[in-house]
Amino acid sequence: MPWKNVTDMEETTRFVLLAQSDRYTVTELCEQFGIGRKTPRRKRVRRGRAGLARAWRCRGRGREPGGSGSRPSSTEPIGGGGRQQACATFQLGVRLSSIHPAMTLPLTRRRFLQTSTAAAGVALAAPDLIAAVAGRPASSGQPFTFILLGDLHFDRLEHHDMAWVQREKPNDVRQIENYSRITRDVTPLLFETVRGTIAELNQTPASRVAFVLQAGDLVEGLCGNEALAVLQNAEALAFVRDANLGVPLLFTKGNHDITGPGAVAAFGSVFHPFLTDQARAVDAGAMKVTRGSYSVECGPALFAFFDAYEASASLEWLEAVAARRTAEHFFVIVHPPVVPYGARSTWHLFANSRDATRREKFLALLGAQRALVIGGHIHRFNTLSRRAGGGRFAQLALSSVLSAPVTKPKDLLSGADAYTPDQIRVEPNFSPANEAERRAVYKTESALVDAFEYADLPGYAVVRVAGPQVTVQVFAGTSRDLWRAIDLTALARL
Repeated sequence: MPWKNVTDMEETTRFVLLAQSDRYTVTELCEQFGIGRKTPRRKRVRRGRAGLARAWRCRGRGREPGGSGSRPSSTEPIGGGGRQQACATFQLGVRLSSIHPAMTLPLTRRRFLQTSTAAAGVALAAPDLIAAVAGRPASSGQPFTFILLGDLHFDRLEHHDMAWVQREKPNDVRQIENYSRITRDVTPLLFETVRGTIAELNQTPASRVAFVLQAGDLVEGLCGNEALAVLQNAEALAFVRDANLGVPLLFTKGNHDITGPGAVAAFGSVFHPFLTDQARAVDAGAMKVTRGSYSVECGPALFAFFDAYEASASLEWLEAVAARRTAEHFFVIVHPPVVPYGARSTWHLFANSRDATRREKFLALLGAQRALVIGGHIHRFNTLSRRAGGGRFAQLALSSVLSAPVTKPKDLLSGADAYTPDQIRVEPNFSPANEAERRAVYKTESALVDAFEYADLPGYAVVRVAGPQVTVQVFAGTSRDLWRAIDLTALARL
């Protein structure tokens, strides 16, 4: 992909506007722009063109710039009295966060001072730019849709060192062969349907598609070495690009995305730059993606992509994101289930007993935020409502692993009274050795689940965000015929 040309003034303006958006802390912005945390407070720096930020802060308040403010703490959102100190801080070594991560261009204090006045002029004269970088466009109340895809497991046989697979993962050979067949024969048909759905929805402004969201396991992994993992990731992105969907693709980290030697490094080197560009195509104020957890705002909704494989750190990150939330809807995109369902009841996030405290904290946060949780991993359809934290949250799960273009639902379960230990019977041959353990999970969870639906049905979904309501239309396989309509916000507010 071509590198973007970013001027010093554009980076200066971007920093100033992000500082004014109150979306990020001093620490977060300094990390993104490659400057020391103490730099914003250096007296000799803030005296040079210090009026830039003060002029912006005072804009529209009926007073002239001037006065002094309190010094911001490292965890304070840049929006208090010390905000002007952080705005005039472009120093040597600022990273150009809009291009590939290996590229840096030093922006010295002199160059910052040369561009800061012009940047202030841009900021003061361009409310549309301000709104875009702040991530809160004037049209934030307008409805939008996104296409939801579950697990995909993009794969080709040439992505694997098969000698390594046969030696280290012999039970996965058939799985790799099957996913490679699906990638070749069926996944292109799914993306063709998605492309047609997007084109149809975009004919009406009220149903415009903002992006495609994929719930993790974009690729199969298990390549055997880093070079093959990079190849698999790059070819997955090439496939998406060639599908010509016409909208950005956002996804969360799945376990297969980082499984196998070199897979973690390949995820960072290939997917992080891609996700940075895609996130900023949706939300100009989005931070550079440097880890599995990142957030994006779109209209009245905040999307938090949670890295389930660095779960403790991700929980701390999510608490900070939730504390600064101003959006009406709070989506949390996490690959494994938050609340278990089906036969694999021990496959949920924080399932280990030693993580019980973190799990309770996580559930309480979701309930208090009335979150809308989206995931995959189990390769089944699921919706439910669960009480926690004095509120409740909704969970939606979907699989897009299609063995064939046409599919019919199997093993349907519906209603809270179906959320019992007996739901493990949907996969009678799965792990009989720990049946008692899996049943015990549901004895605890069932008292807190007020709505439930389950089906073995892969496909895709159209999610519409319109005012206070989020609705979901689910489609089986590659069909354009509606299978199920769901009011997701109603599940979070039962």
